[in-house]
Amino acid sequence: MRLWNDYHTPTSIEEALQLLAHYQGRARLVAGGTDLLVEIREGRHAPQDALVDVTHIPEMTTHHQEADGTIWLGAAVTHSHIVQSALLTQAATCLVESCGVVGGPQVRNVGTIGGNVAHALPAGDGTTSLVALDATARVVLDGQEQWVPIEQMFKGPGQSLLDPTRDILIGFRFKASGTHEASAFKRIMRPQGVALPILGCAVWVRLTDGQIADARISIAPIGPTPARATVVEEALRGQPANPASIEQAIAVANEALHPRTSKYRATAPYRQEMIAVLLRRTLPLAIDRARTGQAIPEGIGA
Repeated sequence: MRLWNDYHTPTSIEEALQLLAHYQGRARLVAGGTDLLVEIREGRHAPQDALVDVTHIPEMTTHHQEADGTIWLGAAVTHSHIVQSALLTQAATCLVESCGVVGGPQVRNVGTIGGNVAHALPAGDGTTSLVALDATARVVLDGQEQWVPIEQMFKGPGQSLLDPTRDILIGFRFKASGTHEASAFKRIMRPQGVALPILGCAVWVRLTDGQIADARISIAPIGPTPARATVVEEALRGQPANPASIEQAIAVANEALHPRTSKYRATAPYRQEMIAVLLRRTLPLAIDRARTGQAIPEGIGA
């Protein structure tokens, strides 16, 4: 079975948009292809007249720190590239940790951070970290280039804001972690060989005079789309950066966050317990990194 008829490798956003317009809905964007091509092969997605490969567009395959301290991360940057980046290791440690546990080495070598977001699954590892980093996405939507907050990129499970036959996700920007700021990511997987996380958790904190001045937390999947645990963040702000504050935040999380039972992941009560486990793992790690300035990712390739 042919998965596609024509394959194009544009070298600019404009050329990619022209190709999509030419095929009038019969072409799809592709980067790593680790989701789309598998779905076509398994009959869960129709074969395409054309694939438009965006991995030859320079601004989509690079990352750098801009003059104002923000990070630019192209949507076609691979998970392996992120893991190997010294800049992102320091500036966005949770993203490096989350991309380091995506699939196996073969998937990480070709799969992209933009694909992780565009697939719009509520448990995307890289997506979870981008939410905690308060990223915004640069997109071409309905013919207009614009910036969209990361949480607005999702309409439902597997439902993206973007139409892959006409819209393009170009990349992301977020503030690099500065002095007394740091992040961390952990996840809990099923041990029976099912490649689905029970839960993942990304956190970012800023410390001031021994207190948690600010915090951002994303725990997924809990709802139909990736989101911030804002009530837990609020419980942490202004509190001492110590175990008692973490336990107080966990109590709030247990009251406010209610993951459902999933036959592929775990029961609701078990997943509820794992919220506390993940917060006890990620929050102290991020706090310690913010205190010391030492950002050494854990669990890469696990």
